[in-house]
Amino acid sequence: MKKITIIRHAKSSWKYQVIDFERPLNERGLADAVLVSTYAKTKIFKPDLILSSDANRAKTTAGIFIKNLGFQEVAFQLNNKLYDFAGEDLIHTIKNCSQDINHLMLFGHNYAITSFVNIYGSVLYDNIPTSGLVSIEFDIDNWKKLIPGKTILKIFPKDLK
Repeated sequence: MKKITIIRHAKSSWKYQVIDFERPLNERGLADAVLVSTYAKTKIFKPDLILSSDANRAKTTAGIFIKNLGFQEVAFQLNNKLYDFAGEDLIHTIKNCSQDINHLMLFGHNYAITSFVNIYGSVLYDNIPTSGLVSIEFDIDNWKKLIPGKTILKIFPKDLK
């Protein structure tokens, strides 16, 4: 059995004259990441590995979640392939994870996040919002054999306000 907990980065700011990759989180993004991660603390078990896009907004979101969930000792890696909007690199990254990883936590971007959740989960969503978290369980023992699984958890900021 394998499980993915996938989180879309928190709301970013367009206030600064920076390239897309370097955009920081805005105040709402910071607050929503804290809100969702704090709520998730009693719902999420420690993953074996945490992967994040290396874009500023994704790695900042990952840092907030890691701190609030108490996952500082979990292996954490930045991965430029997760700076993916279409989803092909996201799926490739997942399928190439070590088989020793049973629970994978990922931080990335839309459209890739919503597409992945709708293709591989059992519940369809119009859009995974910023700071949105979805967990999916898969009846597989090898990431290369990734097939649709069962959506077991959804936490969106609007549900907590």
